[in-house]
Amino acid sequence: MRIRWPRRVFAQVLTAQVALTTGVMVLATGLFLAPLSSELDDQAMRRALSIAQTTAAAPDLARELVTTEPAVHGPVQAEAERIRTATGALYVVVMDTRGVRWSHTHTDEIGRHVSTDPSRTLAGRQVRQIDTGTLGRSARAKVPLRDGRGRIVGAVSVGIAYDSVRGRLFGTIPVVLRYAGAALAVGVLAAVALSRGLRRRTHGVAFADISALLDEREAMLHGIREGVVAFDRRGRIRLVNDEAARLLGLDARAAGRALDEVLPPGRTTDVLAGRVDGTDLLAVSGGRVLVANRMPTQDGGAVVTLRDRTELELLSRELDGTQGLLDALRAQDHEHANQLHTLRGLLELGRYEKAVEFVSEVASAQRASAEQIAERVHDPLLSALLVGKAAVAAERGVSLRVSSTTLLPDAVVDPRDLVTVLGNLIDNALDATGERRRDKPFVEVELRAEHTTAVLRVSDTGPGVPPELREQIFAEGWSTKTASPSPSSGARPSARPVDFHRGRGIGLALVRRLAERYGGMARVTARAGGGAVFTVVLPEALARHDDAPGRRLTAAGEPR
Repeated sequence: MRIRWPRRVFAQVLTAQVALTTGVMVLATGLFLAPLSSELDDQAMRRALSIAQTTAAAPDLARELVTTEPAVHGPVQAEAERIRTATGALYVVVMDTRGVRWSHTHTDEIGRHVSTDPSRTLAGRQVRQIDTGTLGRSARAKVPLRDGRGRIVGAVSVGIAYDSVRGRLFGTIPVVLRYAGAALAVGVLAAVALSRGLRRRTHGVAFADISALLDEREAMLHGIREGVVAFDRRGRIRLVNDEAARLLGLDARAAGRALDEVLPPGRTTDVLAGRVDGTDLLAVSGGRVLVANRMPTQDGGAVVTLRDRTELELLSRELDGTQGLLDALRAQDHEHANQLHTLRGLLELGRYEKAVEFVSEVASAQRASAEQIAERVHDPLLSALLVGKAAVAAERGVSLRVSSTTLLPDAVVDPRDLVTVLGNLIDNALDATGERRRDKPFVEVELRAEHTTAVLRVSDTGPGVPPELREQIFAEGWSTKTASPSPSSGARPSARPVDFHRGRGIGLALVRRLAERYGGMARVTARAGGGAVFTVVLPEALARHDDAPGRRLTAAGEPR
């Protein structure tokens, strides 16, 4: 049968860990038993040497060896047997300088020459070795035997049965194997537990599937037109795709860093960090309106998706303006109908001169308003915006005035940016003016050119902005638009923060971001007599005229 390698990640890891653990335990057991055998041999030889040295140190042994003959019942044999019996040695042999035995475990060997060469011992050296003699293989030691004057008169040879050494080794192996088996079992259980955890984390996919999933993930993240930012459980950026880097102005060094280190404090940072709850949260980043959604992950991190809603927001505001203009046109259509009825009545009554006079007054009033705006604001987009907003304001019962100091030449670098700023400011002013009931409410617009700097100022007769809120209203998520209390409640409207994801609190944030992009500023102050004055300064928003660089124009259009 052909052994197949498992495809799943957890199965491969389990198989590899079990094989590795088994191999390590077998190697460790072998490395332990190999020196153990040598250690036991060395211990046996040291024991034999100790017995031989003790025997040779006996005070009467050397004298009895010299003064007696080798005999079975001789004093040398008796002393050697006593020591052998007491120590458990295999043999204790005493020999003379010729190598003749004076003692032996087997008495018939007494008087015979020893089976191994004793010359090194008789020369005064101690010998330790594993060797085979008449009693079989043994661990033996030989030491010289000296008399009282230090002369070598013989030698003592002691042997330890090698079977006992091997028996100790074999007796140790089961113990070692039990410990090795226990360690192997613990290792296998740990491998199984780890593989189960890995199986849950990898959802049972194979290595080849992981590679394919990673390739698909990279292609998807960097191919979609939606920003994706992933965070770990510590709030550090784990991944940023190309679209998110473009929308947030991040670079490749953002990965691995905390969000507060790569983005300035503000609404966008709070939304991305999860400090603001909700879905489809709006945020402004670099003049762009973003829709953010945050989804937590199982490891404690989160994934945030970002959609660019800038164009949609602009179109929505343009649609609101168009809707307001349509409402104004409906009102004018009604007014024109009344005027036509009046004209028809004058004609039927035969008052022709009065009819001509009535038509001239109506036409001149409308023409004067449009011509006045066109004379002071030369850019067609801005002048058209003011004409349209004037109609909307008239429908709401508010007078839209153009300041006498207004003069903006036809030299706007990007008219759309000024349209965005001016449109937001006028819309906010109309809403604020409508909240406060007073006689003859109005909104006044002033546009001035100072060299290449455009200064936009919009004032209204509304309730104004409290001093403590004059900075907060430019932050995303804040609005100066008031709640709409029921008529019966009697509650007074007031400035308040609103739910950002409901689409409020974007206009002024966009105004400030555009001003900062030009290197300018946006601020709000109080108007004398009540109301608010919004001022926006946009440096380099106007092109410099080649024929008169740097000149300033008066309200009458004359250079000064």
